[in-house]
Amino acid sequence: MERLAALEAEVKADADVQRARKQAALARLRAQKQAADAETQATRDRQLAIVKKDSTARDDRADDQDREDEFGRALALARRAQGVKAELTRAPRAGDKSWVKAGVASLVLGPLGWLYAGSLREAVPASAAWLAFAALVSSLPALLLFPVLMVVMPLSGIAGALYAVQYNRTGKRQRLFGDKAKKQLPDGR
Repeated sequence: MERLAALEAEVKADADVQRARKQAALARLRAQKQAADAETQATRDRQLAIVKKDSTARDDRADDQDREDEFGRALALARRAQGVKAELTRAPRAGDKSWVKAGVASLVLGPLGWLYAGSLREAVPASAAWLAFAALVSSLPALLLFPVLMVVMPLSGIAGALYAVQYNRTGKRQRLFGDKAKKQLPDGR
């Protein structure tokens, strides 16, 4: 019995020593992890401060450049608006198409109004498609077509007016959509 009690005491003492070693090792690991986390956070804070300082300086330069770009774009837009105003208010010459008539005809008739001043390569297929669309949807109630027409008809009116303005600039029918450049053969013919 005494030997058994001595053996139990020895096993208990070994278990206590191992438990103490384990707790000490866990305490060291926790301390190391906390130190590593603190170092990582300090590094992040330093990097964030550097990036903030650099981005603030960059933002100041970018803001100044953006203001200059915006001012330049505003001036260019104002010049273009002045040119459009001058073009729309000038007295019509012989052979010019009325942009008002073209816009109203295109607003009321859709792509059929484009035939007044538009490129026949664009106006004829668009008119045929418009007539086919009208034939297909003629059986639908007007209430269903109203939202579509509220978008399509003003766009068509704008296109008709643009066709007339292009016609007046060049004296001939011009395309609005697609490639305006003439296609050339590779050898330059």
